[in-house]
Amino acid sequence: MRTTTISAVGYLAAVAAAAKDARTFAVLRFNGDGFLTEGRMDPLVNPGTAATHYHGIMGGSNFDLTVEGEQLLDSNCTTAKIANDFSNYWIPSLFFQDPSNESKFTKVPLFYMNVYYFFEPTNDEVKAFPPGLKMLIGDVHTRAPPKSAAINLDPNQGDIQPVQFTCPRSSYTPASYPANSDGSTAGIQDPQNAGAGAGFPLYPCDGYGSPLRQDIHFPSCYNPDVGLNDYENNMKWPATGSDGKQDCPEGYTHVPHLFYEVYWDTPQFDGQWTPDGKNQPFVLSNGDATGFSSHADFIAGWDENTLQTIIDTCDAGSLGMDTCPQIPGGLNTDTNCKIDPKITESVSILSNTAGNTISKLPGDNAVTGWGRGGVTGGSVGSDSGSGSSAAASQGSSKTSTSEAAAEETVAAQDVAAPATAAQAQTTESPAAPAAESVESVDGGMETVWDVVTVTATETTFAQPTEGVQRRNHRHGHAARHARHAGRR
Repeated sequence: MRTTTISAVGYLAAVAAAAKDARTFAVLRFNGDGFLTEGRMDPLVNPGTAATHYHGIMGGSNFDLTVEGEQLLDSNCTTAKIANDFSNYWIPSLFFQDPSNESKFTKVPLFYMNVYYFFEPTNDEVKAFPPGLKMLIGDVHTRAPPKSAAINLDPNQGDIQPVQFTCPRSSYTPASYPANSDGSTAGIQDPQNAGAGAGFPLYPCDGYGSPLRQDIHFPSCYNPDVGLNDYENNMKWPATGSDGKQDCPEGYTHVPHLFYEVYWDTPQFDGQWTPDGKNQPFVLSNGDATGFSSHADFIAGWDENTLQTIIDTCDAGSLGMDTCPQIPGGLNTDTNCKIDPKITESVSILSNTAGNTISKLPGDNAVTGWGRGGVTGGSVGSDSGSGSSAAASQGSSKTSTSEAAAEETVAAQDVAAPATAAQAQTTESPAAPAAESVESVDGGMETVWDVVTVTATETTFAQPTEGVQRRNHRHGHAARHARHAGRR
């Protein structure tokens, strides 16, 4: 449903050109139960035909096998809590492979998904995504480990490492990853976070309300000369300068930095496998048993004035983008936005119960990696949809996860804290404190986690007005209080 927002435009024109001295952010949450749709659909890599592997898709209902230009703005509904966000966000599905019978696969249900919108400290003007912008991050073909398990998004600090798994546990004895692992037979521990690493962990994620989480960051520098559709070459990562700000190359447009948190309901399978410190039963839909090929896609479908208002006025943090007042178009009240898959699969694949199994992965993808299928490292497959190459060390969106480790990396992003019991908008009782707090450094910014316990309340929000005022919300579920080192 295409909308036009004109409120607050005058105000935005006055403030948009201002550089940002500090990072602000807001979490986009989604309505309803599960994904908008699921299936072998990928309009970036496999437009017009069946994709090579299964995906779960969030966002606007005009998602299709082919998506071009402003098509998503004509969606009839969206799963996003912000009414004017018809973007699509998708990731590979996760499957459980029965250790007692490796010909039995069960699709792991989505627990929930968040998308963080970070607005970085920069000398640039941060602008809304142009409708139709396509991005892909990660290497679908790799089974080889990254250089480091720690997240690094700054090209000045070494090779980019934008993907990770987070696995909060009640105890880290034994460790989630083998000591001194090189990634050839198991994942690699993040040296700065016992609950995170590269590749799948070897033990169940039993932290309170915190199942296995897939973490994926996107670059935030768009090259308009390359264009909306060239997802392999149109994005780069901003570099941190001597002033601590993250700026894009000349001629690029600085857009929001997206971060996907995808929580998978892995605990329902805990009774079906026995951890031994050597093997784990989860596999991505592309057949990857390592998790090193974690990847994600995005197509922008925002009303630009709405997103620009959020960029310039919304600093809700973990409370959620939906708690910011005066968002043009308001909030989405539809809790049942669903579309049928464009590619028909077995009904049992679509079931989210452990009793329904399939004998092979959709698309007949063989399970490979860590010696399985004859593959220990390197790459699998030959199509060009990886969004990945050696250019990662130069800040390109093409992410090399298969080359050796950088000598220096920065610590995990400030989104690496363990999850609370449930999403903020659905919490009906006080959330339990998270298992641990994490300190991190990102481009000169140090973040300290302050975990608090609150009870969710219902709030009524005003409609957009001409006089939009900046609001700072720094309280609530796992509220993040950032102090900025080396800032002016």
